[in-house]
Amino acid sequence: MAVNQSQLVQLFERVLALSKVDASQSVAILKSHYSDARTVQAATDAALRLGARVYAVELPSFNHPRAMGNDMTAYCGDTALTGNLAAQRALEAADLVVDTMMLLHSPEQEQILKTGTRILLAVEPPEVLARMLPTEEDKARVLAAAALLEKAGVMQVKSAAGSDFRAPLGQYPTVTEYGYADEPGRWDHWPSGFLFTWPNELQAEGVLVLDVGDILLPFKSYARERITLEIEQGFVTGIHGGFEAEYLREYMKYFNDPEVYGISHIGWGLQPRAQWTAMGLHDKNDGMCMDARAFYGNFLFSTGPNTEVGGTRKTPCHMDIALRRCDVLLDGKTVVAEGEVVAPAASCVAHR
Repeated sequence: MAVNQSQLVQLFERVLALSKVDASQSVAILKSHYSDARTVQAATDAALRLGARVYAVELPSFNHPRAMGNDMTAYCGDTALTGNLAAQRALEAADLVVDTMMLLHSPEQEQILKTGTRILLAVEPPEVLARMLPTEEDKARVLAAAALLEKAGVMQVKSAAGSDFRAPLGQYPTVTEYGYADEPGRWDHWPSGFLFTWPNELQAEGVLVLDVGDILLPFKSYARERITLEIEQGFVTGIHGGFEAEYLREYMKYFNDPEVYGISHIGWGLQPRAQWTAMGLHDKNDGMCMDARAFYGNFLFSTGPNTEVGGTRKTPCHMDIALRRCDVLLDGKTVVAEGEVVAPAASCVAHR
């Protein structure tokens, strides 16, 4: 069902208020020609209704010669902001940037955040934004899980499909996403609702098995056969299975960069309004498919870059892979059991 423009403005007003936008704030709307015009207008109107000083920064589109497809996460690193210092300074001058074009995984985004500017990414279709409108309860659920993850020394992942993965932790911080940017220097993404960290460098080991129905991004596809990833010293060293394994091998090989095989962030989904089935109802060019990343109880892992938390892997290929029906353990304590969140209690949702 379509969201009308009046409703969308009201939704943005609620999220911007959660992001502490008021008459003391300046808000920059970052856009390009491919930004959703409804989203741009709603963000602008909502910020004005809250009394903020609002301005737009529009950049020409950018396509790297090695990028494949239109998915915003299919090529990481360079963006339309790369080398455009004047535009970067204009964004740094704002208290909050509403990003409708996608700066994620770019060094410029990290530089902007270091000035204290907050960034809220909003690139999903309005109907998805409406269904996963963030709440304070979402934040509480994610922060409760983060309190455990921040103290954990080891994450283990197991599944009936054959996953048996172990990742020592502590070298990198825990990152939370709950849908609004309410602290100086905070980046968040509406919609979301999950958390993650990174394994210690060269220490992740084991096997991760994609079962039928698990999700590969940016392909935006459901696996229709099992794919087995062998992981040694923090890198994928083998990809086994049938056609889909071959397809994944060839895609990653295309980038001609050994760092694309590094295990990047690992964590689990905590958004009960995100749906595993939603991806099948959208065109592949409809946003980033945050349902797949955030659905409740998934194990989400990625490959490729880790520069956003101070790592050295600046590589353009970034895979996000969401597994269902996994057990996730922190220091031997189960937090997700066969795809259901069981700890901490404040992260659990009864009667979903």
